[in-house]
Amino acid sequence: MKASTAYRFYAACAAAATLVLLGGCKPHEAPAETSATQASPRAQQEVTYFKYPDNPAFDLVYLADKLGYFEGTSTRPKYVGKISAPQIIPLVGTGEIDFGTRMVPLVISAIASGADIKVISAGGETLPDAPHMKYFTRKDSGIRAPKDFEGKTVAFNSFGACAEFVTKKYLSQHGVDVSKVNWLVVPDNQSQQALVTKNVDIAIIHPPFSGAAEADAQLHKLWSDWDEDHGLGGMAPYSVNGAFARAHPQAVKDFVTAIARAGNWVNAHPDEARQLTAERLGIDVKLVERYAYVKDLVVTEPPIQYYIDILEQAGKIPKGKVAVQDVYTNDYNVFAAKQATASAAAPAKANPS
Repeated sequence: MKASTAYRFYAACAAAATLVLLGGCKPHEAPAETSATQASPRAQQEVTYFKYPDNPAFDLVYLADKLGYFEGTSTRPKYVGKISAPQIIPLVGTGEIDFGTRMVPLVISAIASGADIKVISAGGETLPDAPHMKYFTRKDSGIRAPKDFEGKTVAFNSFGACAEFVTKKYLSQHGVDVSKVNWLVVPDNQSQQALVTKNVDIAIIHPPFSGAAEADAQLHKLWSDWDEDHGLGGMAPYSVNGAFARAHPQAVKDFVTAIARAGNWVNAHPDEARQLTAERLGIDVKLVERYAYVKDLVVTEPPIQYYIDILEQAGKIPKGKVAVQDVYTNDYNVFAAKQATASAAAPAKANPS
């Protein structure tokens, strides 16, 4: 199926599914109108409500909301119920939801198919002690090296994102024939069990669920995505529907400012952030791993070019179809402007005599 046809198919299916979700908003969270502007007596300004998933995950939007970072701004979230991960970017593209966070290759593929969507802030940062995803097998499996993946079944959360492309790139670099690997989509929160019960041989798991897998005495951690590409493939940015951004530019600026403040808060308060994650998901805080976010959520180009190259090489998008500048903008990020100003104002280093 061609990329454009596939995108239209998935977007249509996702939009149909979301008709049910949009009616499931909790009564205490926001007025019935979505993406609507109305007066806020407390803020004394017009407030735009943006449609956003209410998923069981750790997300800067939920955190910014909890910390009060949307208060006094021109925008507030209106949660529209749970939306499965593969639907998020198609629904942002069609405007069924206004913002979403998913991996860069999904956004690039959507743009290549004509979707009206743009990355407007960075997201997670992969670090040695805060990887984006980890690889596990059973201790008794005998699987220890990339070549051992051939003929095995690998559980991962979705096609078209980091788990597929980063892994295939890494395995290919180590002489693995990826066509001999069996790829099976399994949600992160079910992958550990699938591995233990021998339904799969290897599992690629993202936080917070990778913490429980690492603590499982039956399992062995192989490596993390930091070991594969030093974090280039781990940024999960936030994207906006283009029509929403054009209609509500101040709301988008306030959205980016709020989640950037939340990301910086997580970096400064890792233990408190872990506790909030445990509370939201109802899991033991001891199993919650550290989260890290790009400073000020300012987007840089290397992580985007990384995936453009991968998608072109894999034949997923035509070469030259999408440029880095087509994918993102920092225009809504006030911290990006401040960084640029600070860099321009920094005194030049004296030349050595």
